[in-house]
Amino acid sequence: MLRTAVIGVGHLGQQHARIHAALSAENKIRLVSVCDLDTRRASEIAERYGLESTTDWQTLNGKVDAASLAVPTESHCEIACGLLEVGIHVLVEKPISRTIEEADRIIAAARSGGAVLQVGHAERFNPALIALRPHVKNPIYFEIHRVGQFTARSLDIDVVLDLMIHDLDIVQWLVGEDIEAISVHAVGIPILTNRVDAANARIEFTTGAVANITASRVGTEKIRKMRFFQPQDYIAIDYATNHASISNLAPTTQSPWPGVRTQVLEVKDVEPLRAEIESFIEAAATGSRPIVSGEDGRRALSLALRILEEIHQHTVKVGADSLLEKT
Repeated sequence: MLRTAVIGVGHLGQQHARIHAALSAENKIRLVSVCDLDTRRASEIAERYGLESTTDWQTLNGKVDAASLAVPTESHCEIACGLLEVGIHVLVEKPISRTIEEADRIIAAARSGGAVLQVGHAERFNPALIALRPHVKNPIYFEIHRVGQFTARSLDIDVVLDLMIHDLDIVQWLVGEDIEAISVHAVGIPILTNRVDAANARIEFTTGAVANITASRVGTEKIRKMRFFQPQDYIAIDYATNHASISNLAPTTQSPWPGVRTQVLEVKDVEPLRAEIESFIEAAATGSRPIVSGEDGRRALSLALRILEEIHQHTVKVGADSLLEKT
């Protein structure tokens, strides 16, 4: 039975702790400790689940076999590398890191330590997307909107790395992981912070597939929708309601005009984050390739950074670059 820990128990990390504790109660793992720089926060979560707590992740060496890492992105590389190099399996929240160089260091550390590295792109485990995946044949055009209401979380990164990166990972997964993005055009602006809060990107792949993705963290409502088209099919997903449907022509003898047939897919009621953590535990226990590998996380990060570069060039063009924090 794997011994686990959760490092970083803020807004998202506390959800990791909840699921680790549930799996521990089911005797699927043994949750040993939670870690956070905030002593009071670490103690509060530890007390909730009857655990020990620490403010120093390095004290976990020798005590745990696997860990969820849900700290700010700027700390991913240091902590993930430190754990992986000594053979501790790591589920690191998205984005994998701030830079490609850091991502490469994390991937290399996993190889060096013989440890499993999984990246937390939880939408891969969304039940609507899982139900739809077998029906995806040759996607040609994507229209995606991911909008959230403003919160004081994740303001250390732009909306592209905070929200849009989910859809960058999904699109690359559906188009084909070996398919290259040959063209990227993007625009984005700071609104409530000094980082990009709203962005739109148009991406073209070598297959001819095109994705138009909009992400905003300053909306008045929460939207998580993807529509895409492939020959003879129109496909719609609402991540928030777990709805997935496929529409296509329905031949009819009643009229000279064809009708439209819409099939609503059967979707299992599962929590994506729990499914993600369970898949990580299985990969760690068996040494198998995780569903979202370090290379997958690096690929999504690479495309996100290309989009941010395009955005920064556009802000210079329109004279809005002075509003952005220099990074």
